[in-house]
Parts: sequence; structure tokens; C-alpha cells
Amino acid sequence: MKRPFLFIFILSLVLSNPLASQGSLLKKAASAMKDELLGTGGKSSKQEAEPACACDQPETILDMGGKYKLDYKELEISTMDDGSFLAQDRRAGDYYIIKGGVTQGPFNEGDPRIAGYRDYDENDDYMSGLVQRYKDIVSRSGDKYNISLGGKTYGPYAMIQNFTLSLSRDNFACLVMDEVIATEAEGKKMEEAMEKAKTDQERMELAMKYSQQMTNRMMQGGGPQSTMPKLVTNVPDANIDMYSGEMSNLVGNAKYDEILAVNFQNIRSLQGKTIMKMTQEMFGSDRYFINSSNSKYAYFNYGTLTFSDGKTLPDCFNPHLAKTGGQVYLVYMYYSPKRNAIVQCKIPW
Repeated sequence: MKRPFLFIFILSLVLSNPLASQGSLLKKAASAMKDELLGTGGKSSKQEAEPACACDQPETILDMGGKYKLDYKELEISTMDDGSFLAQDRRAGDYYIIKGGVTQGPFNEGDPRIAGYRDYDENDDYMSGLVQRYKDIVSRSGDKYNISLGGKTYGPYAMIQNFTLSLSRDNFACLVMDEVIATEAEGKKMEEAMEKAKTDQERMELAMKYSQQMTNRMMQGGGPQSTMPKLVTNVPDANIDMYSGEMSNLVGNAKYDEILAVNFQNIRSLQGKTIMKMTQEMFGSDRYFINSSNSKYAYFNYGTLTFSDGKTLPDCFNPHLAKTGGQVYLVYMYYSPKRNAIVQCKIPW
């Protein structure tokens, strides 16, 4: 029905009916016009459907309509290896830590309690960021760094790279250097000096000067071997060569409580045993997961979990491994419009 005709029709009905019935009729007319103008046809708007990854009995992690009154579309979420995450309310600027199903907050920007969930400041160097994130394990001692775990201290080291913890935080692995020929701060000063040099001759003299300084430091520190990265870990019987074939990367969240060495070709234990061949899809994904028996895997990319049997779970986030009552689970989260909450599902893994 065209809107002008609809209005005339309603007006004629009002004028032709007794005054006593006009109140009820006007309500119906207003409702009809609202439906016509909004295109609802007299029906209420349909609730947004649950995502395809939804499970039958999800566990509520953060109720948007409860204590905090949050809007999911205004949240920015940063996740950790253990499945805990930091939710930032972009509208209010507040932060919330959600860990083990318990929400803490709100916290303000700069609160030390959220430091471990944030990327370190761009003005800090890598080691400062590492100390900030793992302040209970990695500490600075003068111009070097120590690692303390399980009642034992490792170090001091001039540089720690690829630092990785197991999900239980009982084991660690990393690459370390006993000496560095130049710290990041020194490297920045060298770059600044080279940029300020006005002639090629000045740049050449500076290059020769810095080269000699680094050579002297390397020889004083024990020779070239002291500046080569080496594996340090408390994992028993670890003997893997990180540089055999393709260089490997240490990963602590792909298999429950086991740190793996991963390269383009293989996934290996730190004892050198091949767990499985690396697939191209897994290597290019945000995260990947191997079950306890090494019989299946899953990888996560662009909001979709894909399993080795071809099954997919789209529209999810924060996949991680967890252990409850001796059972390992692959856990993922999604926003449930039905519950207006962030919820999670567990798959035995």
C-alpha cells in the first residue's frame, strides 16, 4: 500500500468512527504506519543469529548486559597463550582482564596489572618488553639478564631471544647470547651518527670505527662463538640443533605442556623427535594445535578454526589449549547474540 493512500485511508476511518473508539483506532493506525515506514510488516525485527561455530551448551565468559554493560562491537581483545585475555572498551577507554572465567576491572591505561597483556612501548627495546611481560621470570642484572624458574636461575645473558613458556609455566626454552657486539641502544646511536655524517669520507671513517669497536668487544668476550645464539631450557634431555636445515622457532602453545621446535618442514620435540610434518596452511596461520596423541591438528586463521579432517568453525576467536581434570581441551570463544555474552566451547583434544 502506498504511503499517501494509507494516510488518507486511516484519516477517513478516524472521522467515520465514534469518539470513544478513536483512541484504540489511533493506536492501531500508528502501529500500522510504523510497520509500513520501517518495512517490518507488523513483525518484530529478527534477532541476530548465532554464529556457525556455536555449540549447544557454551560457558559464559563475559556477560555484556550484566555488571559492566559493555558493547561487544566496541571491544578490542588481546589474547595470551594461556587463554586469558584483555578486553578494551574503546568507547570508555577501560580495560578488563578475563582469566579462568573471572573478570577483573575496569583498569585504566597504564595500570601495571595490564602490562603483561600489552605490547611494550615502541620506545622500549625488545629486552625491556620481555622483562615487562615476564617480570616474574626474566629480570635485569646490570646490563645483562637472568631467567628464574623452578627455584633455579639461568644466566646472566646479554640477549634473550624467542623466549617461550609451556602452558603450565613449568618449562621454558629460549635462544640466548652471552655477549652482543652492540646493544639496540648502541645500534640506534650508530645509525644516528651515520645519518648526520655530511660526506662519504665521514661515513667511511665511522663505519671503520664501529667495526673495530665491535671486533674488540667480540674478542674480549670470548670470540665469535660467544655472540652465536644457543638453546637454553629446563626441559630434560633437550638436545635439538636449532640450526640444522631450516632455522627453527620455539612454540609453547601448540601442544599442551610441551615446547616444540618448528620450521618450514617439521615440528619436533626439543629431544629431536619429529612430531609431524609442517603443512603450508599451519605455518602461515595465526595459531596451530596438535592433540596429545599427535593424530590430528587444527589451525586458526582469519577467525576460522580448521581441523585436519576438513571441519571448520568460523566466526570464533581466542583458540587455546586448556586442561581440566586431566583432560586436555581445545577451547574457542565467540560472541553469542542470543545471550549477549562472550562464551566458550570445549573440544576434547
